[in-house]
Amino acid sequence: MTVASQQLSFGQRYAPLAIIGLLFFIFGFITWLNGALIPYLQIICELSELQSLFVTFAFYFAYTVMALPMSMVLKRTGYKNGMALGMAIMAVGTLAFIPAALSAQYWVFLMALFVVGSGLTIIQTASNPYLVHMGSKERAAMRISIMGLLNKFAGVIVPVVFTMIVMADLGGITVETVSALTGEAKQAKVEELSQRLVAPYLYLAAILAVLVLVIKFSGLPEIEIEEEGSDKSSDSILAHPQAILGAFALFCYVGVEVIAGDTIGLYGSKLGLSNFASLTSYTMAFMMIGYVIGVTCIPKFISQQQALLGSAIAGLLCIVGIILASEQSHGISQVLWGWTGVATIPNSVTFVALMGLAHALVWPSVWPLALDGLGKLTAKGSALLIMGIAGGAILPLVFGFLVEAYSSMQLAYIIGLPCYGFILFYALKGHKMRSW
Repeated sequence: MTVASQQLSFGQRYAPLAIIGLLFFIFGFITWLNGALIPYLQIICELSELQSLFVTFAFYFAYTVMALPMSMVLKRTGYKNGMALGMAIMAVGTLAFIPAALSAQYWVFLMALFVVGSGLTIIQTASNPYLVHMGSKERAAMRISIMGLLNKFAGVIVPVVFTMIVMADLGGITVETVSALTGEAKQAKVEELSQRLVAPYLYLAAILAVLVLVIKFSGLPEIEIEEEGSDKSSDSILAHPQAILGAFALFCYVGVEVIAGDTIGLYGSKLGLSNFASLTSYTMAFMMIGYVIGVTCIPKFISQQQALLGSAIAGLLCIVGIILASEQSHGISQVLWGWTGVATIPNSVTFVALMGLAHALVWPSVWPLALDGLGKLTAKGSALLIMGIAGGAILPLVFGFLVEAYSSMQLAYIIGLPCYGFILFYALKGHKMRSW
């Protein structure tokens, strides 16, 4: 579905983008809810840092398990109906949080997260190639950047909204304050906090149910992906290095993205910061700045390849900054935003937040580069790239092991060095490869 823009009416041109944009906002809201949820589950279920990171494992592992089955589903349903089905699965998953919260059983939370991740898998598998093929390839990264803005804007507001709903009238609650309580007082506080988790997910389930109908009965056109160029279009997807290496690049990217967004709250809590629950908003705010750069600069000033190269280099610099920076001084954040009245954070935590800016353009840049020339294998290529999201399941656990091994969360961020290093390789050479 690539129709010359001058042949399209205003509604035909922008209505599909608006609908896809709404989807990106909603699954951004749900995805980045995990970063705010982890500290509360650590309290409710009495978890260590490593145990609490199984939240990200359950959520992102669903992408690995369900990506290929969901690509087969898409062949039967089409992209539009597939997105509606994904929303319905997510609604079921969010409803499962209600018994999870009332029982305060960690395994029930993990099961609910897996179901939500499964629904997101089919939406991601459908929506990203949809964006790539609804206009020129050269502007694909720009379109995905626009969607990323909406996705990360949801990530900025969700920790604040979630904290307001859950923590209203509860006062300051941390792992330490609850651990200091004993007997019935401790049990009562944990039960009260557990019950506060019900309302946010009940609201989300209702919104998702409405969105199923919106997508189902919308005028969202079906895309038809034409066979392009390659005489390998009937071959295995494994014959296309740009797709295989692209999936590994996304594995590395999603891993560091989740580490930056979902561990910053744990890191802040470890350092005793009072605003630890909202620190994910800092990372998401910087990611939004990165997406603004993508929307305004790609392809007018920089190419998709140049954006990917810059992201990799900036990410490497951030990791070095985290490891070497002070955990006490707030100097960098005071310069960057202290004058706005927004709470400042230690320098090392600031570099974690800046990772959001560094790698913001990796996702929108990799997709068009990895899908280029796949033709009829686009659906399989998309599923393969979605499987790369497994990095969000595995790498945070590696991070957790490093925290325990080094007895230092600051040093554990060294996991980012090989990740950004591989993204650098893909930007320089990997995306150009058409044979092994």
